[in-house]
Amino acid sequence: MAKGYWIARVDVKDPSLYDEYRKRNAIAFAKFGGRFIVRGGPFEGMGTSRSHNVVLEFPSIEAAKACYASPEYQDAKQYLLRGCEVDLVVIEGYDGPQPGDPT
Repeated sequence: MAKGYWIARVDVKDPSLYDEYRKRNAIAFAKFGGRFIVRGGPFEGMGTSRSHNVVLEFPSIEAAKACYASPEYQDAKQYLLRGCEVDLVVIEGYDGPQPGDPT
């Protein structure tokens, strides 16, 4: 079964609101099995970019969507939207053949 991912690109406008968002989102992420693959860190933009990049992995696309819709995440999201500009996609991973795999 393919995993689910959140891919977020964030410009922080109010660090205190973003800090509160980060405290609160941990509840939802833990509940739905989310784990950070990318959490900020240095990057080189290859086109349009934002100041922070985050990739979260979930056990499935269903878990990723359920996390977003959960009351726990909706509580956290209000701080994100007030303190940041954000682009977020929830996407299903790929678990099919890869380049170099034997055919």
